[in-house]
Amino acid sequence: MSQRPTLGIALVVLMSVCFAGMDTTIKYGGQFLPVLLMLWVRYAFQALTMTAWLARSKSAGFRAAHPKFQVVRGLLLLATSAVSFFGVQHMPVAEFTAIVMLTPVIVTILAAWVLHEHVSPLRWMLVVGGFAGALIIIRPGSGLFGWAVLFPLTGTLCYASFQVLTSKLSALESPYTTHFYTGAVGAAVITPILLASGIDISAVLRSASALHIGLMFAVGLLGTLGHLLLILALGLAPTATLMPFVYVQIMSAAAFGWLVFRHVPDGFAWIGMGVVAVCGAASAWLNVREASQRRLVSAVEADTIAD
Repeated sequence: MSQRPTLGIALVVLMSVCFAGMDTTIKYGGQFLPVLLMLWVRYAFQALTMTAWLARSKSAGFRAAHPKFQVVRGLLLLATSAVSFFGVQHMPVAEFTAIVMLTPVIVTILAAWVLHEHVSPLRWMLVVGGFAGALIIIRPGSGLFGWAVLFPLTGTLCYASFQVLTSKLSALESPYTTHFYTGAVGAAVITPILLASGIDISAVLRSASALHIGLMFAVGLLGTLGHLLLILALGLAPTATLMPFVYVQIMSAAAFGWLVFRHVPDGFAWIGMGVVAVCGAASAWLNVREASQRRLVSAVEADTIAD
């Protein structure tokens, strides 16, 4: 696929709007619908959509080169989704999103701790800055300082682990096959939990209005579409070009939060979200740049050995 960075950036911005819209829909729908049911719909929709996609694809299939890693990756994203679905019921969407956007900062810590990679002083400064931004958002007196902040913090750790594993799989698997397993693993795990939860699904569906059914459909569509847009964007532009635009999700979440719930973050929250966005975007850019440099060095060494 040819490089078209402008289109790639546009797709990432649209992806960010999709995810912010999904979180807002989940928070709104949680007033009328079981959150666990919405979580099941999100993954069942993706599993069915990608099954149809792969069935017609000539370049990708259902066979995974590393099925165990696919299962672990799917479980990590499911855990991320679960804390997000339940977390936004207790926190404003914009502030929740900003804390989750600490993910590139957490990736830095995991790279140092798990992968034993060297981390520069600048990277550690960004780590400290990112956490400082999060503390500004959830500071005592903000109304957010409480047990509910465990949801986005746990989600950030799970999503950072998910990204580290994804980076290892990206060169080994078709992204569409990986996307299928994400939905399939999530649906396979959530289905028995939903059935054992005691939720009377038939009663919920009988009493649900057209709006409620539409909300569940929107959750599945926005989640699946958002990830597909990211896959397509990565085929059009370098990751380093795209990653800073992921932080449009914070502004989108704030806009949706105002439109639906009339919630406006206070001045300190805006400052904290800005700090998180700057540190996170810088960390993401450095992650990608250093990965590219390592691949270049490996290629040069391979050519040298071949000569």
